[in-house]
Amino acid sequence: MRQTPLMLVIDNISCSIAGRPLFAGASARIPAGHKVGIVGANGSGKTTLFRLIRGEIEPESGTITLPVRTRTGGVDQEVPASETSLLETVLAADHERAALMVEAETASAPARIAEIQTRLAEIDAWSAEARASAILRGLGFSHEEQLRPCATFSGGWRMRVALAGVLFSAPDLLLLDEPTNYLDLEGALWLESYLARYPHTVLVISHDRGLLNRVSGSILHLENRRLALYQGNYDSFARTRAEQRTLQEAEARRQAAQRARIQGFVDRFRYKASKAKQAQSRLKMLAKMQPVATPEQATRHRFTFPDPEDALSPPIICMEGASVGYDNRPVLRNLDLGIDHDDRIALLGRNGEGKSTLAKLIAGRLPPMAGSVTRARKLRVGFFAQHQSEELTAGETPLAHLRRALPDAAPPALRARLAGFGLGAEQAETPVARLSGGQRARLTLLLATLHAPHLLILDEPTNHLDIESREALVEALTPWKGAVILVSHDMHLLNLLADRLWLVEGGRVREWRDDLETYRRHLLNASPQRKAGTRKSRSAVTPRPSGTPVRPSRERMQALRADLRRCEARLDKLAQMRDKLSQRLADPAIYAAESGNAAEPWQRKYAEVMDAIERAEALWMAAAERLEKAERDAG
Repeated sequence: MRQTPLMLVIDNISCSIAGRPLFAGASARIPAGHKVGIVGANGSGKTTLFRLIRGEIEPESGTITLPVRTRTGGVDQEVPASETSLLETVLAADHERAALMVEAETASAPARIAEIQTRLAEIDAWSAEARASAILRGLGFSHEEQLRPCATFSGGWRMRVALAGVLFSAPDLLLLDEPTNYLDLEGALWLESYLARYPHTVLVISHDRGLLNRVSGSILHLENRRLALYQGNYDSFARTRAEQRTLQEAEARRQAAQRARIQGFVDRFRYKASKAKQAQSRLKMLAKMQPVATPEQATRHRFTFPDPEDALSPPIICMEGASVGYDNRPVLRNLDLGIDHDDRIALLGRNGEGKSTLAKLIAGRLPPMAGSVTRARKLRVGFFAQHQSEELTAGETPLAHLRRALPDAAPPALRARLAGFGLGAEQAETPVARLSGGQRARLTLLLATLHAPHLLILDEPTNHLDIESREALVEALTPWKGAVILVSHDMHLLNLLADRLWLVEGGRVREWRDDLETYRRHLLNASPQRKAGTRKSRSAVTPRPSGTPVRPSRERMQALRADLRRCEARLDKLAQMRDKLSQRLADPAIYAAESGNAAEPWQRKYAEVMDAIERAEALWMAAAERLEKAERDAG
């Protein structure tokens, strides 16, 4: 049987950085054309592995071998803030094409001219501009933006240009380190689709479970300074690892019990003449037993978010005809939205549509330019900013940040809080500028939840968090009793946490009534401006005869039923609140003369709840009508 040629051979390498061993006898073999996800705990050495593959650093022992003339490409840093347009910057990333195009202008020897034109045809140089433009569109740049200088874009957007450049150059071995960190959900889904079609070998470091499942055919796991290659996507890897862990733990327990029995025999009889020989035999048996190592448990710092003690009447925020923007230019208009105390809302939409602007309006960091935003009295809001530098002071330590937030707390209590979010004694005294991205994210989460907010706004909270930390975040938020507004490109996280979806698009915000998988298909199939030159199939543009009802999908029916259940649950909660308030208002003591106006706040709360019930009943009726119509269409 013909074997697939190897692209990359890592043979028994060892390497240390700043005296810290990262690899010890690590080996792996990657076949050509494979898509491989690289996973491991933060700080385990994944990025260092890329540096070793590119030859930027040398292993202390062992070898890394690539086929001769292999072109390797990756994204190391953002594109400089130059006056060169985005399109020209991406075109220049294909160094061979750029050099041949320059030489074609000056070459005079007929033989050389023929060679240049032949090679330009081989590398499809004449379609390069269209291909580069398509990649930029896929990553979120309009045609007009592609012609603007790089200097007019922020660092995050220039990172996208760098990614576009390496994709356009199409190296034989593509190395991507957390490529979705600077992308919105739409861009991340486009990248997944692009990588799935990529014709060469891909190694991608990622903590995005969805990307690893949809792109990777193998997982390379870095643990205990060794490498292990698993066939299948991330979910398959996770199942295999769980089975291996169970078997290893069982074998370790069995061996520990056997050791205890042998050691017990030796202790009893080693000094007894009749049993001394047998005792010595068992001592030799103990010495020969190879210990079975219990698998190293993944480091999991469980987040603990304090629940708000004082319950607020719904809605906690109500917007009526609100507009918001910057410098008297509205980004979002005519917002009529309400947020209840137990809502879990995901904001959908591409970068630049206004998701972060809406989050800042909800948090009270931006005032409305028109209309009104009414907040419950005593509402506390926690805010996790996408760009952590907005929230943190680079020269201060985490301990100093916490001391400023809790000036009366004792130092041991502050350190305990930091430790609870995975920031140990060393990190507590390290300036923020020298912390890793994951450590800064943990500190920002701690500060956002410090005062038990009623509403927590999370703007891309999982950037720089490893998969275990993302799972820990879900575990902390699931039972938490406050409301959550979530902006994330992590589909797995959104699926687990969100029960309402708001689409931010075209200066408006509307409820997305379908589920996330439908939204994913909508992005991939209904956005031709984001496709990298793919041809639309005829079936995709065949018009449906007018008047023909669209048979709802199973996912659509499930989403409608879930929406109705949420409406019913909200009504039940409001009814419980109404009954409690009725009992309180029935107490004659609060109307006594000496009580003053004690009944007034309770009467106000009762009126608010009755108003909320009226709105909730309207939502319930609308949800029931949508489900009834869908059931009729389903036949």
